[in-house]
Amino acid sequence: MPKAHVVVVTGLSGSGKSTAIKSLEDLGFFCIDNLPVVLLDKFLTLAEQQDEFDRVALGIDVRERGFLDLLVGTMETIRGLGHRLDVIFLDASDDVLIRRYSETRRRHPLGSETSSLAADIELERKMLSDVRTHAGWVIDTTDLNVHQLKSLITKVYDPKKASSMTVSVVSFGFKRGLPRAADYVFDSRFLPNPYFVDELRACSGKCREVREFLESGPEWGAFLSRIEELLKLTIPRHEEEGRPVLTVAVGCTGGRHRSVAVVEALARRLKHIGLPVRLTHRDIDREA
Repeated sequence: MPKAHVVVVTGLSGSGKSTAIKSLEDLGFFCIDNLPVVLLDKFLTLAEQQDEFDRVALGIDVRERGFLDLLVGTMETIRGLGHRLDVIFLDASDDVLIRRYSETRRRHPLGSETSSLAADIELERKMLSDVRTHAGWVIDTTDLNVHQLKSLITKVYDPKKASSMTVSVVSFGFKRGLPRAADYVFDSRFLPNPYFVDELRACSGKCREVREFLESGPEWGAFLSRIEELLKLTIPRHEEEGRPVLTVAVGCTGGRHRSVAVVEALARRLKHIGLPVRLTHRDIDREA
């Protein structure tokens, strides 16, 4: 019997799960939001008998309380039936989640007459912490609008696109926190800081002068080579797991100089060895 490609979409309420599920539906997935876990194996058994159910997306969150306790068993059931399983976890900062709820005037699914929205989000985050660790792909939608999230899902799951894993390389500033979706984090703050060179302070890590300043140090090439060798070792294993996106983040203090230059150079190296790469500079336009 044909086996299905099953995508479980979960995460924080207000983080964009409905958009992700709708995007998968537009790509031809048969989508069910909030399917009770106890019916999952029965549904997949029936799906094997229907060719049109070869791509299935399931939205599961805190509304389905049993999912939190049965996650590992659920994943084992799906894989035990021979299906391919992807778990996508959507996240966003508390401030953005609160703003989104304020704009839509919806009540949080864990909300009550006496609880605050901030407390509801904190509780939900704690409840889903174990679920997040089992996700193959964590998407931070803090800085994404609905069109950008849909584009991201489409690039990965459009059957006309290449099936290989995408490597997302992100520069950031430690002073503004780690990227939520990062799988690997590297610290470039040991490199000489162009910020303290008057003629380089106003430049970014994209500028030739900043790049040449950093490349002149003995640590530059060794740092990049070690990151590249690590990723060459681990990326094939991540691809075997079926992970659609691997996020590699490089940070410096403010996210404008050293991390940007490192990420630009790293992206070139990864593209040279044939990997699909998406490049993002999270904090390059932020004030120091």
